[in-house]
Amino acid sequence: MGIRQWAVGLEYDRLVATAPRPDICNTILDAIGSTPMVRINRLTRGLVDALVLAKLETFNPGNSIKDRMAVKMIEDAEKAGLLRPGGTIIEGTSGNTGMGLAIAAVVRGYKCIFTTTDKQSREKIDALKAFGAEVIVCPTDVDPEDPRSYYSVSSRLSREVPNSWKANQYDNLSNLQAHYEQTAPEIWEQTGGRITHLVCGVGTGGTISGVGRYLKGRNPRVKIWGIDTYGSVFKKYKETGVFDKNEIYPYITEGIGEDFLPANVDFDVIDHFEKVTDKDAAIMTRRITREEGIFAGNSAGAAMAGLLQLRQHFTRDDVVVVIFHDHGSRYLAKMYNDEWMRAKGFLEVSGLTARDLVALGVSGELQAVEAARAVEEAIRIMSDHDFSQLSVTRDGRVVGSLNESHLYNAFVSDPSIRRQPIESIMQPAFPFADISTPVELLSKMITPENPAVLVRDFKTEKTFIITRSDIIRMLT
Repeated sequence: MGIRQWAVGLEYDRLVATAPRPDICNTILDAIGSTPMVRINRLTRGLVDALVLAKLETFNPGNSIKDRMAVKMIEDAEKAGLLRPGGTIIEGTSGNTGMGLAIAAVVRGYKCIFTTTDKQSREKIDALKAFGAEVIVCPTDVDPEDPRSYYSVSSRLSREVPNSWKANQYDNLSNLQAHYEQTAPEIWEQTGGRITHLVCGVGTGGTISGVGRYLKGRNPRVKIWGIDTYGSVFKKYKETGVFDKNEIYPYITEGIGEDFLPANVDFDVIDHFEKVTDKDAAIMTRRITREEGIFAGNSAGAAMAGLLQLRQHFTRDDVVVVIFHDHGSRYLAKMYNDEWMRAKGFLEVSGLTARDLVALGVSGELQAVEAARAVEEAIRIMSDHDFSQLSVTRDGRVVGSLNESHLYNAFVSDPSIRRQPIESIMQPAFPFADISTPVELLSKMITPENPAVLVRDFKTEKTFIITRSDIIRMLT
């Protein structure tokens, strides 16, 4: 560490040590904020010249940064008369916002109903229930406008449940304002105004936009870099202005990325988006704990991996702050579970991988048919190419599948089905896996219910389909 970095570190220590904080909180809500900032040492050693500091939002009562905006949204709704005594708070949440809302609801006397997706960790759902909330799990792989999506279900409930209020963290600008008023000034003070870069995962957009707007107001030269995930629309929209549905497909990383544009994402404030693969985010999540002793969540892994991908842009005079949004305890059954990591192909395993199947020409690039087309077109494609499986897309997004047995049975039962849209008989979409996934694990993912697996090469942005027969040909 250079003399300049050492001096910045001393100033950082002094500010933390002298930061005012009440000795006794009237309620748990008064304990929100004033979270510590900690140097990153081993992960950046020899790789990043800058001083890298992690803002540990895990120290909030709900173990995430979402506590801040949850209370702000409730307070603003109360002032506006939208949330009345004895009311019910309704929200679509990946878990952390729900936790913040649930804690505030206990203190302020509200009920909670949350919708979430089936990709969220079991720990998050159980934690919400621990605070007395009702949790409704909805499918992940549907459009936001689909009546089954957790967005749509929460909106329907807000219309049906008497005396209810939907927080709407994505478009409720109290989210952004909370971080402008609270998180950003803390970061500015803790770094002595020396911050040069903010690295932050982007989901609802409230954190990065609120903090970024404040920091740029104090110093327009501060760079605001958002971390996105493959399968999300943010990066391409920022760079081209095009909302491309072909960018959307299922991903594993939690807490960042979206398939729509939340009002809280201020693209003018964010200077750059960096995409991080599910695998890199998951592996880095574990490394943060094992190398820095910080028990952080999946979005922290993505943010740290993205920071390292951007390392060539930092100098030794820079002070980089990375947001660690939530706590690792919510991912014990996922990123911190060896069996889960191996099943996803995220831990190194010897032997053939999906990449080998693609390189040897055993597996072909994904071909699909639009859900609105007639069944007879699917029959023609499968017949012409001798396909036993076929993916189904809607506006370029994989939403379902067909296999020859299912198609045959449907056609025999009702020959007129040939003129019906494919979506009327399609089956669930095939599961996705990283192209580095070992063949041994792919073979376990292929079942009677899932006769094929889609593998994604994030570097080339190509998707390939692997079937049981592909694996048999490779192994014989």
